[in-house]
Amino acid sequence: MSNIKIDCINETCPVPLVETRKAINNASAGDIIQIVGDHSSSKKEIPMAVEAMQHELLSIEENGAEWKIKIKLAED
Repeated sequence: MSNIKIDCINETCPVPLVETRKAINNASAGDIIQIVGDHSSSKKEIPMAVEAMQHELLSIEENGAEWKIKIKLAED
């Protein structure tokens, strides 16, 4: 199991979602992916996509305009 970090600060749609999908496709079951960004639409889109792909949304933390989303890939 590994921890993968994606920095999407100053990136707008669809970059954070595309980068999240790429990380999910390259990760293994049980891996934790952490996405950091500051684009408000992506903060809503990423959790919806994660749930649609049936992965686990661990947390969404906000610090001013910045947010951090942690997801765990579903076990096979």
